[in-house]
Formats: sequence, C-alpha cells, structure tokens
Amino acid sequence: MSRLMWVVASVVLAVVVQVVLPLQAQQPSPEPAATVSSTPQLSIELQEEFLQKAKIVRTRGAGKGVTNTTRATLSDGTITHDASIQTIDEFMQEFKSNRGVEFNFRDSWRYNVAAYRLDRILEIGMTPPSIERPYRNKPASFTWWVDDVLMDEGERIKTKSSAPDTLFWNQQMWVVRLFDQLIYNVDRNLGNLLIDKAWTVWMIDHSRAFRLIDKLKSPESVTKCDRQLLDKLKALDEKTLKQVMGDHLTGPEIRGVLARRNELVALIEKAGPAALYDRPRLVTTQ
Repeated sequence: MSRLMWVVASVVLAVVVQVVLPLQAQQPSPEPAATVSSTPQLSIELQEEFLQKAKIVRTRGAGKGVTNTTRATLSDGTITHDASIQTIDEFMQEFKSNRGVEFNFRDSWRYNVAAYRLDRILEIGMTPPSIERPYRNKPASFTWWVDDVLMDEGERIKTKSSAPDTLFWNQQMWVVRLFDQLIYNVDRNLGNLLIDKAWTVWMIDHSRAFRLIDKLKSPESVTKCDRQLLDKLKALDEKTLKQVMGDHLTGPEIRGVLARRNELVALIEKAGPAALYDRPRLVTTQ
C-alpha cells in the first residue's frame, strides 16, 4: 500500500470538532478555594513503584468518560492513594461518533502509558505517572490519581474562572496544544484537562491517541513553543522511542510520532524567535 493510500485509509473522513483550549486575557478572577491533600509528596519514580506494587483495597467507577475507567484506592501499608485503571483495548476498521467517522480506530490503555513516557522524555511534567499492570486478568494502565483537583477545564469555562497567573496558564495551554498534535490525540476533551490548587494543568486519558497519520491534525493550534521543549523535540529519534515506548507502540505508531515531530519543528522554526518562550519547570512530585 502506498504512503498516500495509507494516510487516506487512516484519516478521519468527517470534519472532527476541534476542542479549543482557550488562552486567557490579562484580568484573572480570584482563585477558588482548594482542599488540602494528606498524601506525602513522592518522586515520580516512587509514584511509579507505588502504582506497580501497592495493593488494591477498594474500587468504584471513575464517574466520567466512556472507557469504563475504574477508580481504585491503593495502599502499600504506609501510603494510601488512588489510581485510575483502564483495560480498554479496542480496534475497529470504522468507528462512527458524533465527531465523524474514523478508519483504523483504536482505543487502548497502552496509549496512556506511552503518553506518560513521552511526556517524561520531553521533560514536560504535565502527565501523571502511568504504568502497565494486570487487573482482573487483563493488561491495564494504572495512572496516578491527580491530587487536589479544583476543577476540570470544562468546569473552569462554565464558571468563568481565571488563573491567578495568566502567563503561566497560557504557557501550559501552548504545551497542551503542541503535545496533542505530536501524539495525534483525537479525544482531547475539556474533562480530561485537570486543574489542581496551584493551577497546574494535568493531561489525562490518552487512550485515543498515537494515530498512524504523519501530518498534524490542527497545525494552526500550535503558535508557541518552550525553548527547552523544542530542543527535546529535535533530539527525539526512533531508537530512543523504541527503547522507551516500543512495548506500547508499534513501529508505524512510533514513526508517526517522528513524522509529526518533524512538522512541528518546521512550523516553530518558521515562526521564528517570537514563537519561543521559557516555561518555568514544574515540580515533579504530586
């Protein structure tokens, strides 16, 4: 099959509704009150270890989403914390939804782990830890439940709440937009952008990403890029991605990431120095 035919066979035929992740004007409203978490701060590595080894003590429905996500309370005897568990792994040659029709559709827990690992390679720090672990005799993703959530992006828009630091908020939104183009996320909705009490944005639920298409879904949404992130993008190579993500992404999926990376880098470089900024590094504990 030719490259053109492959793209045609994979691309979404109907116009997909693009979720606009809004930037903010310069007059923020007061920060809403937040609850305080009693969970000790753990490094990323310790969060991963906890997710891998801690015992499941209770489960219930996660409350949102269409992928039958389970919310589980885990405990290692010292620390108790929640995780979201997804076991979904579906493939359809043709998938119809209110957003249109997509060929070669896949919805998989594997992409949660892949997105987290790519976030770490790029040192973004906006995707909570996600690891592979069996659940009820099925492979699954166990993802760290984000602490101290004020609201999701849908609620923020509904209540017309504004971040106390407008620049930091906009910088985070620029990262979200770029990351979604890189992984070709077809399901970034307002419910899977969480906002914690520090107004840090967390990207969750990437089970419908990593399409085989080698073009950007919405290149016009990428207008700025953090300088360090641009350097990390340029450094990506197939060998590294196979080593870090090869157990959760296929060869064509990895090559799709690299092809879209090339388009992103070209887009940013064409925009020139005005498109670059320096984002404050996020703390890597939750």
